[in-house]
Amino acid sequence: MWQAMSSKSFHQSLESAKQHLFSGRVRQAIELLSELEKQSQQDALQLQNIAEMYVHCGQHERAGKCYARSVELRPSDPACVYNLATSKLALGELEEAETLFTRVIKLKPDDYGAWLNRSSLKKQTRENNHVEQLKYVKAHLEADDPGQIPICYALAKELEDLGHYEDSFAFLQEGSHQRRLRLQYDVRDDEEVMQRIARRFKPELLQGPHPQHDTQRPVFILGLPRSGTTLVDRIVSSHSQVASLGEHDTLAYALMQQIGEASGKQELVEQSASIDFAELGRRYCDGIEGYGNPAARLIDKTPQNFLYLGLIHLALPGAKIIHLRRKPLDSCYAIYKTLFRAGYPYSYSLQDMGRYYIAYHRLMEHWRRHIPGGFLDVDYEKLVGDQENQSRRIFDYLELDWEDAALDFHHRSEPVATASAAQVRQPIYHSSVNRWRCYERQLKPFAGKLREHGIEIDPV
Repeated sequence: MWQAMSSKSFHQSLESAKQHLFSGRVRQAIELLSELEKQSQQDALQLQNIAEMYVHCGQHERAGKCYARSVELRPSDPACVYNLATSKLALGELEEAETLFTRVIKLKPDDYGAWLNRSSLKKQTRENNHVEQLKYVKAHLEADDPGQIPICYALAKELEDLGHYEDSFAFLQEGSHQRRLRLQYDVRDDEEVMQRIARRFKPELLQGPHPQHDTQRPVFILGLPRSGTTLVDRIVSSHSQVASLGEHDTLAYALMQQIGEASGKQELVEQSASIDFAELGRRYCDGIEGYGNPAARLIDKTPQNFLYLGLIHLALPGAKIIHLRRKPLDSCYAIYKTLFRAGYPYSYSLQDMGRYYIAYHRLMEHWRRHIPGGFLDVDYEKLVGDQENQSRRIFDYLELDWEDAALDFHHRSEPVATASAAQVRQPIYHSSVNRWRCYERQLKPFAGKLREHGIEIDPV
């Protein structure tokens, strides 16, 4: 019989697990969390903390068990029920997730995140939607109540499902504006970082001889969020020799360990161009090894790794890199209509997003020009329009034999902890292609700004 831990001992051990994770020692973090889990079976709050750390370690099934046990202990605690619902969503148990989010709303009607998650789980219909409930909730909130934000996003989503595009965009604008007001963010910082990356990672550096870590195990799938990275991750990881580690910060952690203290992003970029690239590759591979997955190839599906593409090329030349592209307005609109849990602060203003997209586009042109053949561009529209041939193209690039399982990726049970968690449980669909045209009038100034910078709005 395991004895319960004191609060002090528990938090010390949990902090140790965090330090293991942030230092790239994922295996040690998981082992410590496993011991903590055994000793915390009667403490719902400790189980919640353990589950959260399990998620950071990519252990979604273990997290789900902790969340489920915490709900057994505290069935009327809306926070416990909410976390179990999000776990069910990641694990693809969508009906259970919907039931649990509804339960949260009954327990705590002002948990507005639960309202949004429930709206996002499936396409709403005229016969079955929550629009009137959401409007009622919104009308009874103070104008500056933070709850206005998720409720506006939920209304935008449901109204779009119903084809009420004018009203949908109006609520989306309201919600995103309220979210942007609460952020301390200046898009110039991100623009300057991407410009500095391009200046620092010059052709002579990218093409020059350097010590490198020789391995073909990593597969990087990157690009902007909502561009199809999760879809490709599911297709590729359907192969018997491939597994996905999802989104994780192993590369960033490995880089920061090697560099040490840096005063900010600009200095981090400067120092990253003069490190021991082979050592970075070794640190990264040690980190992904700690996840304990024996597959021959491991996917890192962290969209923001497009910033590190030069480092990946220099440190891990044997790695395969897949870059997802999507038509600019579909890409930006898909980001704009998503209320992210964390990150992507540029997404709450069309002006910020336009500037960020232009900087991203220029950086990808830099990589494409100076690392010829260094990565595979995959167009989302071509993939959903011709799944088999595009999937075969991807497998050829990865030097993997074809397996028909790639065509049935939506039947797989592996966890998905991204904004696309519900969508990738469905067969490939085309309804998101050219969705921006439903909002052509509202997006006209945004489209004009992209055209001014030479970006083709509707590439073939």
